[in-house]
Amino acid sequence: MVDALIDTLVLFPRGLVYVALSIIIIGIARIVQGLVTPYSIREQLNTQRNVALALAVTGYYLGTIIIIIGAVYQPLGLSSDGSLGFTAQFGWDVLEVFLTSLVGIAILNVARIVVDKLILYKFSTEKEIIQDQNVGTGVVEFAVYIAVSLIIAASISGEGGGPDTSFAFLGLGMLTLILFTLFYELTTSYSIHEEIERDNTAVGVALAANIIAIGIVAFKAVFGNFVGWTEALIAFALFAIIGFIVLLVVRLLFDLVLHPHANVSRELAVEQNLGFAFLKGSVVIGASMILFFAI
Repeated sequence: MVDALIDTLVLFPRGLVYVALSIIIIGIARIVQGLVTPYSIREQLNTQRNVALALAVTGYYLGTIIIIIGAVYQPLGLSSDGSLGFTAQFGWDVLEVFLTSLVGIAILNVARIVVDKLILYKFSTEKEIIQDQNVGTGVVEFAVYIAVSLIIAASISGEGGGPDTSFAFLGLGMLTLILFTLFYELTTSYSIHEEIERDNTAVGVALAANIIAIGIVAFKAVFGNFVGWTEALIAFALFAIIGFIVLLVVRLLFDLVLHPHANVSRELAVEQNLGFAFLKGSVVIGASMILFFAI
């Protein structure tokens, strides 16, 4: 008990160092986002009060924090005698977290563009968010940032492997995200692109929730120590397949069991019922979290 308390007191200032480092990294992330966007984020948020962009930017900042957590989630640095505290190893750990987070932020910015082109590929997301202030598109962009950052965090956390394994499983995670979105489109009775483009926020929220859900599944599939390519690839494939099936079944059960007297597809596509979108979204995200901890 006493030893645990002492360790906690010793680790507390180390935690503050990471908090301060995170603030610096988020500031850098903000600068990077400003450099890669052709419009003024400040003007859109302050003058135009663009809620769609605010949602996207919120997802970007939350995604940055998720990446930082993934970089921090490493074994504690110990001195030669096994003690905790401000050791030389801890200094290297802080530098590694800083550099890894910067790489993750760069990947997040690039990956978001790639995923946008492959998920909402039938229209310009930039036009929908900036010119039309389409909240449905904004919330999907929010979800993409979260899902991509989860995959990045899983790729850079844990022990074993190296840059090659991190980038390989990052690519597999991205592929899973894209394939699931196409699968989701095929298993709905309406056109996701048409509904979101006509400012249907309910459909956007429902899609966003499913993107976050599969992001959690992909995180589970990628996360962990690397012990070998065969084991890792088999585990990844199993988690991905199970995730696809479970999320589809949960969506069907929501329609048949939780709301048997309502046509959920009609509520989303025709009535644009946000209430149903939030309810259905919470169920699929909850199912992915149960899957995460259960397997």
